[in-house]
Amino acid sequence: MTATPVLVLLDHAPDGTLRPPVRELLTLARTLAGDAGVHGVWAGSEDPAAALDVLAAQGVSTVHRLVTDADLHLSAVLADGLETVAAATGAELLLLVSSFENKEAAARLAVRTGAGVVTDADGLAVEDGRVIAHKTVLAGTWTTRCKVVAPRAVVTVKANSVVAEDAPAGASPQVVDLPVEVRATSTRVRLVERTELAASGRPDLGSAHVVVVGGRGTEGDFSAVEELADVLGGAVGATRVATDEGWIGHDAQIGQTGVTIAPRLYVGAGVSGAVHHRGGMQASGTIVAVNADPDAPIFEIADFGIVGDLFTVLPQASAELRRLQG
Repeated sequence: MTATPVLVLLDHAPDGTLRPPVRELLTLARTLAGDAGVHGVWAGSEDPAAALDVLAAQGVSTVHRLVTDADLHLSAVLADGLETVAAATGAELLLLVSSFENKEAAARLAVRTGAGVVTDADGLAVEDGRVIAHKTVLAGTWTTRCKVVAPRAVVTVKANSVVAEDAPAGASPQVVDLPVEVRATSTRVRLVERTELAASGRPDLGSAHVVVVGGRGTEGDFSAVEELADVLGGAVGATRVATDEGWIGHDAQIGQTGVTIAPRLYVGAGVSGAVHHRGGMQASGTIVAVNADPDAPIFEIADFGIVGDLFTVLPQASAELRRLQG
């Protein structure tokens, strides 16, 4: 890498506030940018004013606001915008939060520009001028290092991979409007409707530090799971069988065909630990399992296991946590 800024896509909510994993990306970007600094990319019609204080504390010097009449929620249009910013700044490294939408945009950008793309990274370094991405593969059983040999690297980073910290010295971010020329092919798909999920009061599943998961053992009753999640300030997840049975929405499914998570604390209640579920959570920091079956496969990877009835164990845990919290 040469002395060029590191770009970070600033994912944000409809009210213009940054989504929590963005602070982690900005912290990581500072360790890689050196004197070139960190630049943010703002995609959307929302005013970035609500995010400027956070960006200032993170040491972001410039925010490039993409300006286009096309819908930046379309991955092809977003890829056009990211290509424009990369060309304008000469940036050789672009970081995005690892989400379905961002991974699609990253792939499109890599194809158009010849960049090397790595998805679901959990660490980054620069060695001998090359970006090295760390990631776990094969259901979390292998840790790999991927060297990007192309001139530009596009990397999506999993939430909870970095502890977010403010910069030693703040900055005064300058917002710069950047017109985007959108390819005709990028608008062949039209977004008819977009509905934001109703706020649940809980953190987003993909970025939560704590996730409490219910499986077949709940028999459809997620009350104890939800109670513990609320006490811990965490998100609620589920296994595939729970979503297929209609006990909870499919957006809560964790696994190879659902959401991949890496929280600092994972609590599985009534979760057997089938391989397709383990593939989506095995990178968690600490794994706690509660299951009535002492031979459940999840105990093989659990840091702390409890053989017992989840409807007894979870309420007791919630009550004790409330007592400790005062």
